[in-house]
This record gives sequence, C-alpha cells and structure tokens, in this order.
Amino acid sequence: MLYHKHKTVFNLLSDVCLSLFFLYLFLLGIELLSCSLKGFGTGFARTLISTTSNPFTALFIGMLATAIIQSSSVTTSITVGFVAAGTLTVSNAVPIIMGANIGTTITCVIASFGHFSVEKEFSKAFPAAIVHDIFNILSVAVFLPIEIFFHPIERLSVFLTAFLLGRGGVTFQSPLDNIIDPISKRILSLFGEHYLILAFVSIILVVIAITFFVKILRRASAEKFESLIDRYLFKNALTAGLLGLCLTAFVQSSSITTSLVVTLVGTQLTTIEKVFPYTLGANLGTTVTAILAALVTGNVNAITVALCHSIFNAFGITVWYPLRKIPISMAKKLGTLSGKKRLLAFIYIVAIFIITPVIAIFVIGR
Repeated sequence: MLYHKHKTVFNLLSDVCLSLFFLYLFLLGIELLSCSLKGFGTGFARTLISTTSNPFTALFIGMLATAIIQSSSVTTSITVGFVAAGTLTVSNAVPIIMGANIGTTITCVIASFGHFSVEKEFSKAFPAAIVHDIFNILSVAVFLPIEIFFHPIERLSVFLTAFLLGRGGVTFQSPLDNIIDPISKRILSLFGEHYLILAFVSIILVVIAITFFVKILRRASAEKFESLIDRYLFKNALTAGLLGLCLTAFVQSSSITTSLVVTLVGTQLTTIEKVFPYTLGANLGTTVTAILAALVTGNVNAITVALCHSIFNAFGITVWYPLRKIPISMAKKLGTLSGKKRLLAFIYIVAIFIITPVIAIFVIGR
C-alpha cells in the first residue's frame, strides 16, 4: 500500500516536471519563431505599412505584416512610429491595427497541429484556435465600414487621449523574459541571420513540445484536472474573461495564452464554449502593454493609436459575446471538416493569412 502511494506521488511529480519542461520548450519555440520572423520580416512590414492610404489595403497590410513577423506589438509599434512622424494619419492606422488583430492569431493555429495525428482531438483543437480568427474577422466586418464613414473608434480614442495625457504610465517587463531570454538569445546567436532555418526549427520545436505536453495531460488524472479547470479557471464567463485578460497582460503575449487553451480543448479538458470568453479577454489584454508604453512616451499619437486597438477589441466583445453562437458554430463546422480532411487546415492557414491579403493588396492597391 505504501509502495503504491509513493509510486503515485512519484508519477505525479514526474508528470508535473515533464509538463513544465515541455511547456518551457513550447514557450521557447514561440519566442524563437517570433524572433526569426521579425528578423526577415520587420523591414518588409515597415515598407508595407508606409505605402497605403486605402483603408481596405491597410487592413490586409496589417494582417499580412503581422502574420509574417508574428507580432501585433511590432506592427502596432511601426504604425505608431509612422503616425507620430506624420507619414500615416490615425484614420489610416486603425485598419492596420484591425488587420494586425487577425494576423497575430496564426501562432495559435500552428499550436493546434500538435493534435494533428488524432482526428478526434484535432477536430476540437482546431476550432478552439480559429475561433479567435473568426471573432476578429467578424469584428472587422462590422466595424471597418462604420469606422470608414463615421470614425467612432478614432473619435473616442482622441477623447480618451485628451483625458489620459499627462497622467504618466507604468513600465512592466514580462517575467517570462527572464526565463526564456537567456536561452533564446544563445540559440539566436548560433543561427545568426539564418532566419528562415530558425523559423523552420522553431515550428518543429513548437509542434514537438505541444505533442508531448498533450501526451502527459492524457496520462495524468484527467478527471481531477478537468474538475480543477471547471471549478476555478473557467468557472463562468466573467472568470474566464478576466483570466485571459490578466494572464495576457502579465506575459504580454496573446499568442502564448491562447495557444495554451487550445491544448486543453484538444484533450477534452474543457470546451470551446468555455474558452471563448477567455480568448476575448486575451484579445483585450494584449493591448494593455501598448497603452502603458504609450503613456510613458507621452506622445499624443502613440496614445491614440494604442487606445484605438483597445477600443476596437472592446467593441468587438460587446457585439460578438452576446452573439457568440455565430463564431463558435462557424469554428466548429470548420473544425469538423478539417478533422476529416486535415489538408483543409493547411489550406485554411495559407488562404486566410497569406493568399487572401496578398491578392487583396495587389488588386485594391493598384
């Protein structure tokens, strides 16, 4: 009896240690992927962003630039820089930020491929990943036309900027930086400027880490873990939303926080309905850092653009949370199709994040 008890404790500790190890590898892979894409994409993104005055072109430029460099923060920062320099107006910046909101979700979709080998799991993980895309796409469909004609986001941002200007800000560094940066910097120095190779290695690392993390979750006591998740983490919509907002503001990356819950849905420890409010909270939480940084600078345009990002996400939540059945059902239908024909998942990524914006930029921008 004592032997079995010790064995159970040992197994539990080993599962915890292994899960933390593969979680670290996953976070490291996400960081390396982001750094590699920034390496060969930031200059391209800067060129793209500086070349538009058409709101629809701006939308797809923000989407493509962010999908390439995999950082809405970088896209927003570049956009703020151009606005501050007078190269872009705030009106032109808003569609770029809307596009950046869509483009940044590609990491979450990549994370779902850790479940690719198991049809049942992938058909649940993939919808949990793309519901973030669908929410952002639907929000753009509603608010971009309104913004073009009436500018409510820009006007509210200008009003709030006048209220906040001169109040100062708070600087904050993600604790993950101290854990991941030492290793990521060494790996980056080994690869030098071979960013394409690093991106390939990073994607493999992310998929491997998620795959083994999932196996450990399966092996662990799923019933106890599921009870913990239901009782505390996703107890209700408000709790889940606040968790997503606070956790994303804390680690300063919606890609990381949303990718983690994809695994929970894939292993059936929770459902897409329960993580949807969490995803919306994460979408809002990712704008907190930009607002704090903008307040520190005291630059009027920087604050206005940062607030545009937050207000757009807040408007999206007010519309699509009450109508949540629409994005959730759309994600589920795509997930069911992709589970049966998994090639569709690859087609989805390429079509949504690459082909559509490239064609739109070429056609509209002519």
